[in-house]
Amino acid sequence: MVLALGAYLQACASVAPRNPVPEALVETATLTDMPSGIRFWGDELPVDIDRRLARMGEQMTASGRISSPEGQHFLTISGGGATGAFGAGLLKGWSESGQRPEFLVVTGISTGALIAPYAFLGSDYDDELEDLYTGIKTSDLIKKRTLLKGLTGDSMADTQPLRDLLQTYVDKEMIDAIATEYLSGRRLLIGTTNIDAQRPVIWDISRIATKGTEASRQLIRDVMLASASIPGAFPPVRIQVGAGGEFYDELHVDGGTSGQVFLYPAHVNIRDAAEAIGAEDPRTVYVIRNAILTPRWSAVKPKLAPVLKASISTLIRTQGLGDIYRIYLGTVRDGAQFKLASVPPEFLLETKETFEPAYMKALFDLAYDLARNGYDWQTSPPGIVVPQAAPGDRALTQVPASLD
Repeated sequence: MVLALGAYLQACASVAPRNPVPEALVETATLTDMPSGIRFWGDELPVDIDRRLARMGEQMTASGRISSPEGQHFLTISGGGATGAFGAGLLKGWSESGQRPEFLVVTGISTGALIAPYAFLGSDYDDELEDLYTGIKTSDLIKKRTLLKGLTGDSMADTQPLRDLLQTYVDKEMIDAIATEYLSGRRLLIGTTNIDAQRPVIWDISRIATKGTEASRQLIRDVMLASASIPGAFPPVRIQVGAGGEFYDELHVDGGTSGQVFLYPAHVNIRDAAEAIGAEDPRTVYVIRNAILTPRWSAVKPKLAPVLKASISTLIRTQGLGDIYRIYLGTVRDGAQFKLASVPPEFLLETKETFEPAYMKALFDLAYDLARNGYDWQTSPPGIVVPQAAPGDRALTQVPASLD
């Protein structure tokens, strides 16, 4: 019966055929009619890192950002699905506290990829972000498929509603504003996972925005959609590339598949990078983790679905902690301050569906209230207690050579 069902499902398969990039051409695949340097692997040092830094330094000098008495600020926003309402609420409350800085670099992954453009552009976009994370429901983002169609297709849901939503929210005005900020030296980065290569990809959304065409704007929306496309639940996003004189397609899925939160590859030392471009101001790295960091006990029924759900939840939590530890060690090595925000363990409300307005509104309001009077940022990940030192104090910022 299993063999017969498998043969039947194969016969019914409705997924369009692919033309994947041959392994030998993966490193040379580029996007047609797009600016150079719009993406790089997230697990290695970009080959053109010197050119990237030089351009950034020139732009920062021209815009007057090269030196700031308040220092340079970096923000990274994690995945978390509907729990992204925490990050959205925190950003708005942070704005109202009067303490929210302008970020030199903003990165996002999964639901963080949807928040990141708003965080990058600043407090003027807080109301739109609130609408997005308190007024939407599951049917506004996905269209559920029948079990048979899901099993014979590429996912259990169709994300056309989310595509339409991105078309509305991530419009030409927003993308043009992002392009303007790029020219002043700021960067907006979003992470996806190239599932063929099984590697993270970091996209310079701010660089893509400078192209100013409808194709470039659609690429930005596609990257955001891909970063939030949970494998199996949502379909992967196909991105057409060229290599060796031929056209191929890449499959990109949720950035959370390769990491729950990222800032820059571990091979990049932002202390050295800052010195190379003449920006030696103090640096602060803010991490918004849209999740509870501590484990939560729950009696699991010994059945397939509950066991899988609890196991995946545990895997995501521990993966997220590992990513936070890696970012923390990078800030220690690079002489930057580390600031972490996460969902309080006291938040006990549970969602009844994938995106439930009542759940998201409650979480948004909680984060907003915590931030508007000055958020109490953690200065190290859970379980780590370190002596306080001024940024740049090398005596207290030695880490294993493997991170250098």
